[in-house]
Amino acid sequence: MRGYVAALLAAPLLTGCVGAVKSVVTAPVKAAGQVADWSTTSQDEADRNRGRALREREERLGKLSRQRDKATEKCRNGDSEQCQRAQILDHEIEAEMNAPY
Repeated sequence: MRGYVAALLAAPLLTGCVGAVKSVVTAPVKAAGQVADWSTTSQDEADRNRGRALREREERLGKLSRQRDKATEKCRNGDSEQCQRAQILDHEIEAEMNAPY
């Protein structure tokens, strides 16, 4: 009977220990879940990455197009070096458009 009374009186003192034991036991499971989360890409992240890649591609195409237009204008004004540059930029634009994204 004294054992039961002692156990009942000691129970409030052990609640902190139970919480610590629970934390220690569940920590490896939580860590493994976090590693799995870090190592995989969610669909939302994949969509964001794809959108970012498409925007970057559009920016590159826009920059190349502007450079080609300037070179073409200078070519019309008689600069043969810019005519060659315009052709090179045309090929770069074509290669960028045919590249997988």
